[in-house]
Amino acid sequence: MGVDGCGQLCKCILILFNSLFAIVGLGMVGLGLGLRLSSETRGLFDVELKTQQFVIFVVVLIILGSLMLIVSICGFHGACNENRSSLGIFAILLAIMAGVEIGAGVLVFMRSDEVSQDIANVYASLYAQFVNNRDASIGTTLRIFHKVFDCCGIGGVLEPLVRDTCPDKGFWGALSTSACPSVIVNLFQDKAPLIMGFFLANSALMIVALACYALLAKAIKESRHAFPITYSGPKIF
Repeated sequence: MGVDGCGQLCKCILILFNSLFAIVGLGMVGLGLGLRLSSETRGLFDVELKTQQFVIFVVVLIILGSLMLIVSICGFHGACNENRSSLGIFAILLAIMAGVEIGAGVLVFMRSDEVSQDIANVYASLYAQFVNNRDASIGTTLRIFHKVFDCCGIGGVLEPLVRDTCPDKGFWGALSTSACPSVIVNLFQDKAPLIMGFFLANSALMIVALACYALLAKAIKESRHAFPITYSGPKIF
């Protein structure tokens, strides 16, 4: 017999949480593989140029996205089938990710200068590759950068080369658009506490999911004790 009450609510929350996790993870893996396997960027992984930050960025995208997919699959299976083993694996992996998220937030706060410069270097590598090759995967990544940081290329309002990947804000809005490298550096230096808060908020959501796991696992255990599975084999006279 299935769980009810609080257990059922936690089950629904975990299904929703894992749905969002799977969508984000799939998007990260797809974007990372697109950048890794693109004929225009493949050479960056084979030569020692000023592309170390770009390579790390792509590898982190693929690894983190894959881990999110594994977590979501275990969570889905555990929540939908009320399987405590799958839920246990989900909880362990999610706890590790929450810890890493907290560590990343503290690291960004303490080393905001270095982190901001590394991200600016990643953007510069992507920009140069897109200008040279107009690769679709790189264009998608640039659009994400431009949307998140509300910037445009390296020329800002005068940007002529990647204007099609910049946010469409109209004529007057475009006049206030800044160049991305300076925006990235200033954002991480000036708003490091806010960025750390973003990481901590994400880990708090993971902790809420862990709390739901604990309540659901307890409800599953209680429901099985209340309605034990009995075996009715053939009767021997």
